Amino acid sequence: MKSFFIKCALALASLVFTIYLFSTGSWGWGIVFTLVTAFIGVFFFRHERVIMAFYHMRLGNQDKAKIHFDKITAPQFLPKKQQAYVLYMQAIFNSQENGLQKTEQQLRKALAMGLRADHDNAIARMHLASICAQTGRRPEATQLLAEAKKMDKGGMLKEQISMLQGQMKMMPSKNQMRMAQMQGGG
Repeated sequence: MKSFFIKCALALASLVFTIYLFSTGSWGWGIVFTLVTAFIGVFFFRHERVIMAFYHMRLGNQDKAKIHFDKITAPQFLPKKQQAYVLYMQAIFNSQENGLQKTEQQLRKALAMGLRADHDNAIARMHLASICAQTGRRPEATQLLAEAKKMDKGGMLKEQISMLQGQMKMMPSKNQMRMAQMQGGG
């Protein structure tokens, strides 16, 4: 929240100084500070950590991208689309540490807010299907995999989806897991 107030103060100061420069006749510096004000204004719509994280992802440095996503402590103050992507990426990067339940909650929330790209929707649904299969909810996992297959228009996830479907055939259902627990005395 402090960063928001700092952004507001910088934007306001930059805007006032730009107007002052134009009013005193310093057109050259006024134009330069117009660009500076526009640059500061961009950060109202894009969080700097999100920009840096996607930059590192584009370079292929997943570890640095994870660090930037983890430093976003209050994603609820971001615009909805950015909040959806932050939750989506935090769920994927931190799935090992957070556990299945928190990862599932983050992915469902990200899908509810709306991810722009179809392949991101497909990946999120595929991860959810994997979680559902691991917890014994096979019908829901099958439905999510079918949705992921529809959204994967480029065929990037075709191999992963077919592999997950093969694994689901070998996994026991929720009832079979419950019966095994009852017979084992556990």
